Order: sequence, then C-alpha cells, then structure tokens
Amino acid sequence: MHDAALTEQIIGCAMKVHRTLGPGFLESVYAKALGHELCKNGLCVERQKSVIVMYDDVVVGDFVADMLVEGSVLVEIKAVRALAQAHEVQLVNYLTATGVEIGLLLNFGASGLQMKRKYRTYRE
Repeated sequence: MHDAALTEQIIGCAMKVHRTLGPGFLESVYAKALGHELCKNGLCVERQKSVIVMYDDVVVGDFVADMLVEGSVLVEIKAVRALAQAHEVQLVNYLTATGVEIGLLLNFGASGLQMKRKYRTYRE
C-alpha cells in the first residue's frame, strides 16, 4: 500500500476512535482502541515496538514506539490538551532511530483529533 493511502487509512481509523471515545482517556486506552480498529481494517500492527538507538555502532539508548503499522508507518499517540513542538521532535527522532521514513503524531486529548505527518528525511 502506498504511504499516502496508508496514512490516510490510519487517520480515518483514528478519527473513528476519537469520535467514539472523545477526549479524556489515557494514551494507553487510545493505543489499544486504535490498534483494534486498525486490525479490524486488515492492517498489520505492532504495538509497543521496542527500538534501540545506536551511535558509533554502540547502543546508547532504547525506547518503545507506540505502534508500527504495516512495517512502514510509525505512530506516536498523545492524549494532551494540545500538541507541542517537542512531540514533533520526538517523532522525528524516533524515525531517525528506526530508519522508518514516515510517522504520524496523533493527539486524542483535544476536542478534535489533532494529527501531524512527519518524515525522516526533509520534504518541502
């Protein structure tokens, strides 16, 4: 599936979750609901994807990404009042560490679903 079509499908599923649950839950609730919705739509989802960070061929850290969809889109979920630039930076750093090219930052904490599409390499 093409990246644009895949991200649109993920966003559509996220919108359905937000319409159904609304704001106010923990990130973990939205992550489970979104994972369920994506699977219902036939997508392969890896939740709580463990990733190591390398520097100079040395492991310097690790983190857990919220989910990887179809092995090609990293999804970071937030449940905050509003997205901040630090959230976007976090996602780009995750993309850099994993080598995944595209990521979605989804915030379920606002009155409407907030989303940002980010890329590992710069695009105009």
